Amino acid sequence: MKKINRIYMLCLMLFSCVTLNAQDIITGNASYYSNKLHGRRVSDGTRYNKDSMTCAHLTYPLGTYLKVRNPKNDKEVIVKVTDRGPHSKRLMIDLSWAAAKELDIIRSGIALVEVSVYKEIVVPYRDDSPIDVPELDWSVEDNFYTPNYSSSIKKNRR
Repeated sequence: MKKINRIYMLCLMLFSCVTLNAQDIITGNASYYSNKLHGRRVSDGTRYNKDSMTCAHLTYPLGTYLKVRNPKNDKEVIVKVTDRGPHSKRLMIDLSWAAAKELDIIRSGIALVEVSVYKEIVVPYRDDSPIDVPELDWSVEDNFYTPNYSSSIKKNRR
């Protein structure tokens, strides 16, 4: 009987992991950054500003825009993931002070929120198309280098 329960639980866990995609709404607790962090560097290299709409999340890629909604008052904000955290099992997301103020969670400190992807970051790719660069012919006249532009165009690749 225990073996059947374990197999059932394993199948249930696998099914739930497969069906979870980036468009799903995830519910969890949110907190906000302390004012002491204002001006310090975050994971993406920028400085934290308490008046900006940013957040910290453990799994979403840096630069992803998330829509965070407070189900108690139906207020929602769009925040950008700029940091990693929170490093606590009971919290899902850390919001900036401005985002927490917009959602009215400053007084409570921690609130239940719904998080979904608003706009996922797209990683740019390298363009391998040829670049048109004019060919330069340097000549010496009166002890100075002067460029003579030729009419031919040299096609280089990056």
